[in-house]
Order: sequence, then structure tokens, then C-alpha cells
Amino acid sequence: MPLDFTAIDFETANSRPESACQVGLAKVRDGVVVDRASWLIRPPVGFDEFFPFNSTIHGIYAEDVADARGWAEQFEDLRDFAGDDTLAAHSATFDMGVLRRASDATGVDCPPWRSICSLQLARRTYRLESYRLPIAAAAAGFTGFAHHDAGADALACAHILMDAAARFGASDVDALAESAGVSITPILQPVA
Repeated sequence: MPLDFTAIDFETANSRPESACQVGLAKVRDGVVVDRASWLIRPPVGFDEFFPFNSTIHGIYAEDVADARGWAEQFEDLRDFAGDDTLAAHSATFDMGVLRRASDATGVDCPPWRSICSLQLARRTYRLESYRLPIAAAAAGFTGFAHHDAGADALACAHILMDAAARFGASDVDALAESAGVSITPILQPVA
């Protein structure tokens, strides 16, 4: 089985996971990035306040997403891009929480994706003083990207997985998780 997965990253308008304002995706097939996508998202009403702290980090403001599609309107594109892939994210708990909570807040059915965390993987692969995305990506040989741009961050995450797979001699995501001693976790659906 080949090393196939989709790396994903979200930026949020505020501290609430429902406030996704940008998504970035990088599709990997047989250990090679074959497609990338990124777009702005208008957060749902009630979760749409842009905190200055967040905007300072990612550079996205309320006026930037005024004409963007909302979560429910863009979700089919996200789902079509990711397909049935395992999703990879740096700090997957955060990004999978955004997927689950934004979907729940807007009445969207979130597929039962599985996820692997490149942060956990980096901790098992490299010896670094910090495992922040730019530092872990540099250890994987990927540098010079615009950190906190969701598309660039998804690509950096993909490079960490590809490099770790090469180092562990893993041919697919499941073998990589097993070799590195990290979990592949299902996205938990909210309890009714």
C-alpha cells in the first residue's frame, strides 16, 4: 500500500474551533505531493468575531472573508479533496476539533476520517529543542514557507510525514504510525 494521505491545516478567527477562516490541503500519493488547495472560509454567525490576536498571527481579517463561502457551502469541496484519505495535521487535536466542531455548529455531517498528528510524529522522529511546525518542517528539509498560511502549513505537515516515512522505512500511513509508535485516531462525532 502506498504512502497516501491528505495534510490539512486550519486558521481560526478566534479561540473557538467553530471559527475556521482558512483551510489548506496537500494531497500526497505514493509519497509525493500531487495537489494543493487553500481557500478562505466565512465563519458561522456567532463564531465570526475576529480577535486581534488571531488576525495578527495569520493576517486574515473579517473583511477578507466577507465574500467567502461559509463552512457548509465550502465543505463539499473540502470533502471531495480529502476523499477517504487519512488526514494529517500538525497538532491534529486542534485541526480535527475544528472539523468536528465547525461541522456540528453548521449541521454538516463530518465523514469518519482518521487522523495522524505530525507533531507527535516529529517528536518520535527528530531530536529538536522545539517541535513547532517551522522547526519540525526544517528537520524534514522543508524551509522558507509562510507559517500560519493554512496552505503553506498543510504542505509543511505533508513534508514531515513524507520524511518520517522515509526515515522509518514505512510504505504507508498505517506502517508509519506503527513504526513511530503514534496513533491514528478517528474523528470523534459529537455526542447527541
